[in-house]
Amino acid sequence: QVQLVESGGGLVQPGGSLRLSCAASGFSFGAYAMSWYRQGPGKEREFVASVSTGGSTGYAGAVKGRFTISRDNAKNTLYLQMNSLKPEDTAVYYCSRQGIVWGQGTQVTVSS
Repeated sequence: QVQLVESGGGLVQPGGSLRLSCAASGFSFGAYAMSWYRQGPGKEREFVASVSTGGSTGYAGAVKGRFTISRDNAKNTLYLQMNSLKPEDTAVYYCSRQGIVWGQGTQVTVSS
């Protein structure tokens, strides 16, 4: 069945880095645009970044210049490199196939 499984979350100090991964299975990964979303405590889920089938990327203003989305079609994996993390980046991070298929999420906490 179609499945997305995120990993790589954790606790990091402000200014630190994390790399999230999303392993896809059950569909032709390379044929779909993919995205990352996040939901902070008490907040609505929000768009973070996206990557097209051709590798074009887009970012939310709050993360542009700090986060990098990428994909490895040979490994059926989506990535999110997060640098210069801030406390306001604390959230559950989800990968998604076109806003229809969702993973279970991975918690990122930025705190000293």
